[in-house]
Amino acid sequence: MRLLALPAAALLVALVASPALAQPPTTPVPGPRDPGQPPASAGPEQVTHAIGDAGTGLAVVRLAPGSTTTDTILPGFGEQLPKQSAAEIGVGLANAQANTEAFLSYERAVAQAAPLGFAVQGRAPQAPGTLVQTASPDNAAPVTGGLTPPATPLDTLLRVGLLNGSVHARWDEELGPCVSPLADARTSVASLSVLNAIPTLPGSQDLTGMLTEQTPKLDAQAKQSLIDTLKQLGGPLSRLGGLLSGTPDSGATGSLLSLPDTLSANSKVELVDLPGSANKAVRSTSALQVASIRLLQGTPAEIRVDVVSPPTLTALSTGDAATSGVTYTAPVLKVSQGGRELGTLDAANPKLDVPIGVVPGRDLPLVGDLADALDIGVLRLQVAQLNRKDQVLDGPLQQGGPTVKGFMLGATARLLDLQLLPTDALGLPNLPSALAQVSLGEQVVRAAAPTGGVVCGAPTPTQPGPGGGQAAPPKQPLAYTNAAYKTVPIFWAGTVMLLVGVVLVAALPGRHHPAGRGGAPAE
Repeated sequence: MRLLALPAAALLVALVASPALAQPPTTPVPGPRDPGQPPASAGPEQVTHAIGDAGTGLAVVRLAPGSTTTDTILPGFGEQLPKQSAAEIGVGLANAQANTEAFLSYERAVAQAAPLGFAVQGRAPQAPGTLVQTASPDNAAPVTGGLTPPATPLDTLLRVGLLNGSVHARWDEELGPCVSPLADARTSVASLSVLNAIPTLPGSQDLTGMLTEQTPKLDAQAKQSLIDTLKQLGGPLSRLGGLLSGTPDSGATGSLLSLPDTLSANSKVELVDLPGSANKAVRSTSALQVASIRLLQGTPAEIRVDVVSPPTLTALSTGDAATSGVTYTAPVLKVSQGGRELGTLDAANPKLDVPIGVVPGRDLPLVGDLADALDIGVLRLQVAQLNRKDQVLDGPLQQGGPTVKGFMLGATARLLDLQLLPTDALGLPNLPSALAQVSLGEQVVRAAAPTGGVVCGAPTPTQPGPGGGQAAPPKQPLAYTNAAYKTVPIFWAGTVMLLVGVVLVAALPGRHHPAGRGGAPAE
């Protein structure tokens, strides 16, 4: 079944980076090789139309976000698109998808759990080690197991503990997608440490000659003082002056963000009852469960983030804009340091900045209360970043499919977005606006249904047969795809005519000719 998996590496990255209403990542309908060749047949026409997607990533790391131009095949078009990160890596990806319009029957319901997905400058290779289950045919039981993260060039950025996954995809031969669960994917990780180093910062403690002349905040004397202060730190800036170097006494290995408790994600697509109708509505749900998060764990600057209320994101489509909607339970996070509360993150207060500074004579930077320190960076924490998009349907849900009228909506959200930002005092050349970004709990949902709701039924309309049974669907004639279809009948027709001619010649009596020619009597 792993050979049937969609590329796990590109899946979540594509979901979170593209609009929520992008086309589902299923196999497209192949076009004809020659202009005169008829299109490929997708089989009998479906009577049920529904699309749903739910994707959840436990963690997504972005290096230098918004620094790389998007690559396209159209000259100059990449400059008009939003810029991508230099590198992205996702951990614990759970994706559930239902698509009645899929060209391949086993892509009508897909559930997959992937240990990793990564992209470098917008290019996402396929990652192995994915659990996947597809339907049809139906699957009575889910597939569960451990997920082993493959080795990647970005291993120095994070350490992943034991990952577990569970996937379940179903499809009923008579009711189609009207079965529970339709697509369900789960992932969980026991431990996780992210950003053990900051590759966008220099790995040397001596910044002599590296600070630019365009630093407006510092004069020449202040720049030299900053250079001397950074030399006294316990590590280079790429290790945040020693904060990411680890503390052997406490057992901490050094990371900007870590999870001491289990983090789990659940993505689910299902059809639910539509009030006052025998039809169904499409519901896509992304849910997260996490208790606590640590920043700079094991150091004097450790910050504790307690998740008071975990987030849940749901998209429900009934086919009508008036009764469809997105429901989001925004997370509530309490941020504290050394027993002192720094603030609460929720929908009303979505952002909190924690400064990072250096003081002469100290071997570690200060985080939080800087006093007389010179701030060189900022830890920005954000939550409740909900983006929603709606669309009225009046066309095919999939390329080459039938026209469907209805309603589609989608949304994206994040549990916690942690950014490391430089200040004006850190005047290094070619420094991106954001040094690194960690997103915990990336959520994407989408749901589409025709007007009046989803009709439950067999993949093809059936007619009563003799004895009250169901007759088999009528066979469709094959299309002519080349001249061989006409050559074979012509060959056999010519062969038959030749045999008939031989028989006629052999069966007719022989004619008697006179002995002489020209009618002259013989001598």
